[in-house]
Amino acid sequence: MIKPYVLAPGSKIGILGGGQLGKMTALAAAGLGYKTSIFCPDPDSPAFICCDHALIAEYDDETALKMFADQVDVITFEFENIPLKSAEFLSQYRPLYPAAHILKITQHRLYEKDFLNQINIPTTLYISIKNDEDINNARSFTGFPAILKSARMGYDGKGQISVQDYSDLKKAWDQLGQVESILEAKVNFLCEISVIVARNIHGQIECFEPVENIHKHHILYETRVPASISDDLKKQSLVIAEKIAQELKLIGVLAIEMFVVEDQLLVNELAPRPHNSGHWTLDASYTSQFEQLVRAICGLPLGSPKRHSNAVMINLLGDDIKKWQSFLQDPTIKLHIYGKTEPKPGRKMGHITKVFPLEK
Repeated sequence: MIKPYVLAPGSKIGILGGGQLGKMTALAAAGLGYKTSIFCPDPDSPAFICCDHALIAEYDDETALKMFADQVDVITFEFENIPLKSAEFLSQYRPLYPAAHILKITQHRLYEKDFLNQINIPTTLYISIKNDEDINNARSFTGFPAILKSARMGYDGKGQISVQDYSDLKKAWDQLGQVESILEAKVNFLCEISVIVARNIHGQIECFEPVENIHKHHILYETRVPASISDDLKKQSLVIAEKIAQELKLIGVLAIEMFVVEDQLLVNELAPRPHNSGHWTLDASYTSQFEQLVRAICGLPLGSPKRHSNAVMINLLGDDIKKWQSFLQDPTIKLHIYGKTEPKPGRKMGHITKVFPLEK
């Protein structure tokens, strides 16, 4: 077991994944005096432009992973679809935060829902679909209409099929390739919110306040802070976030997506990394989610998650990035360009954050 420690500036942080989250984490690390090494198979990764070292290899290449571990003092990741076996392998050589056991839960939608229900965190109604017997047993499922999701992988709406009633289930499962899946009841929610919680090596916990998320075609389009929910729901969301962080023994940051259903919150998904809905923290909070991650895994005191401004964050998807010059005409807009090579429909190429003064 790794004892609590403090990594001094000048130490090197290893980041698995070279996308925009890795890039913004590397920039935050540099601001605190840390070096970074990025491990990613894609030679055009955006994070490579701002790190001290880049290693291009497949995530299951154990020779490359060992070389990576030897170069760094602590390891984190910017997306949760890295092979669990690779995370466990790296954990033998260097501290990996969040830990591999958290990755195992959050990579698998059934494990995640089971975990949440075991600690009495409410979720939507769900059942497991693994074989033809499960399909037959689903006749008694009371959650239709529902969504059939692959248990592993999938994001931004990928690996999901709407199922109106039981008669559609077998066809939907065939479309997913008969992989292990979860059938979740659709929720008639008022809005979706998310909370990002951080916990450091010493057990200190800080939560960014809940934000309101708007999706288009299953992809996050806009995040608003403050969220338009009651103070009671805000308190509920923070209690839920802290409980999950404690139960997981989190070290790092964790994003928790929740549905607002009347006066109740249902947890939808967990992401053990910086999250798209937390990008507003770069421009409207005293501490960004990326700096908070660096602080957490290096054993530093966590920064203040409070915001100094209201904000609206909008993703720039596909060709939206071509309007970059027009965004700069508004001095209250902060433009963030990720540096990806080719705009594609639905691809996150950057984001803008419009900041507003706090209400007096």
